[in-house]
Parts: sequence; C-alpha cells; structure tokens
Amino acid sequence: MEQRDVLVVLFDGLQSLDVSGPVEVFAGASRGVPGAYRIRTAGLDGRPVRTSSGLTLTPDLPLDGTEAPHTLLVPGGEGTRAPDPRLIDWLRTHAPRARRKVSVCSGALLLAEAGLLDGRRATTHWALCGTLAQRFPAVRVEPDPIYVRDGDLATSAGVTAGIDLALALVEEDLGRDLALTVARHLVVFLRRPGNQTQFSAQLAAQTAERRPLRDVQQWITENPAADLSVEALAGRARLSARHFARAFRDEVGMTPGRYVDRVRLEAARRRLEDTADGIEQVARHCGYGTPEAMRRAFLRVLGASPAEYRRRFQPVHQAR
Repeated sequence: MEQRDVLVVLFDGLQSLDVSGPVEVFAGASRGVPGAYRIRTAGLDGRPVRTSSGLTLTPDLPLDGTEAPHTLLVPGGEGTRAPDPRLIDWLRTHAPRARRKVSVCSGALLLAEAGLLDGRRATTHWALCGTLAQRFPAVRVEPDPIYVRDGDLATSAGVTAGIDLALALVEEDLGRDLALTVARHLVVFLRRPGNQTQFSAQLAAQTAERRPLRDVQQWITENPAADLSVEALAGRARLSARHFARAFRDEVGMTPGRYVDRVRLEAARRRLEDTADGIEQVARHCGYGTPEAMRRAFLRVLGASPAEYRRRFQPVHQAR
C-alpha cells in the first residue's frame, strides 16, 4: 500500500487548530490502516514556532530539508498577515512538486502570495474572502463553501472546516468506511458537503435595524411552515407589500423571498440531521409544498438530494 507523506508547514502566529484538526484526522486514519500516512511538520530553520494562542510547536525538520510530499498542508492564522518572505519563496519553489496542495483558513493567502492559486477556484475564512479576491484578482474566490477542490488544490474555510476537508481526503484515499471510523472517534460529522455554506441563514444576512423587520426575521425563523409570502410578512410588519419588500432588502441585504428560502433550507437540513423524520414529514414541517420542491431546493443549493444529504451528514449517534 502506498504511504502518503503529509507535510505540515509551521510558522509563527499560526492557528493551532488548523494544524491539530487535520493532523488528528490523518493520524486516526493511520491507526485504522497502519502506515497509510506519514505526518511530519516543518518550519523555517527548524526552530520552534509560537501559535496565535500561545502554544509552542517544534517542527520535525527544517523546510529546506524536506522532499516533495504527497500532501502539503498550509495552515492559517494571524501569521499570514505579514509572512516571512522566505516562507513564500519556499512555497513558490517547492509546493508545485507536492501531489496535493491543501490550505486551511487563511493559509490560502500564503498559497495565493506564492502564485499557486492563480486561475484556480479557492475559498478561505468568510471574513477574508473579500481580502483574497481584492489582493489576488487572478484567484476565483468562492466565499460560500466550507471547502473547495480544484484538481490537486484543496482550500478550506475557517478552522474546523479543515477537519471536514481532511475527512474528505481520507475518504478519497482510503474509502468511506475508514473516514467514518475516524469521524466517530473524533465525534464529528461525516461529512459536511464541501459546498455547504459557511453561514447559517441568520448569520449570512444582516439584522434589520427597525424593530418590525427584526420581528419578522424572527417570525420566519420560528415558523418556516407558515405563510411567508411578501403580503403575509408585510402584514405582520404593518407595511404595504411594496414598502416592506424594499425596506427588507435594504436592511437585510436580500429579498424576503431569498431569506425565506435560506431559512427553510436550513430548517430542513437541521431536521434531517437531528431527527429520524421521513422526507415528506420534514418537507411539510419546513414549509415546502411537496417533497419534490424540497428536493429541488437541496439539489440547487447543496448539490445533493435530502436523502443523500442525510447519509452524508448523519450525526454520529445515528450512524452507529
């Protein structure tokens, strides 16, 4: 069996979970299939680095002494704001030889600085997607997914999304059964689809400034199966439908219809994750007229049917 070398780049100011999360996934896979991965860490000059939380990590070896690995993993953290030019030079020279380039969170900024994301699809932490797009216009930034695969390049969103990406890579390398075993051991989900949004519907939208509109937002969240037409919602806000639609869009950042769609989809997702309700029951509870309407919404946004979503994002206690 092929042993896959995983090399994790260390630097001052990295986010420790960006390293430990994926490393625990690969290490767990190696416990299930001995020798599946050889995990090493490397840093400039081989000296210890201090993470953003104050932990000290000691690399296994200096970057200059490494060979091209199967998987090169670049974490993020505060240290990506003003990286050592030597680190960027090393990535520019050596990273292309790795069979798989992986970044977690703002590690994508380091790959972009080294020119490795030009013309490629990528993501990063939601708060930095705008920065990535502005500083590196050649990168095709996708702000919504928790991770993005583009050939030999894989980039993930903030912190825990690195675990999701690592599980996806283990599943690709060694199969779903082993990835599920690792996920169970870590008590995490196997696995959030890569195109699952980084945000909940409520976090993705702004909170309205005016109390009547905020109350409507709360009503939508608590009553996804209710009549959520513009006319009905305008009535709750005591505004004309036209005035309500315009004010809602201006203050929330999206139309009432789009907000309702997001809330219903999120409600359905959570119900599929947390209950054993049938698809028809979930559709009815979440305001979809028919199971087919819910299926179309899932396929359009998540790229998976409700049944497939439940299989891929099933809580550990239900999967056992």
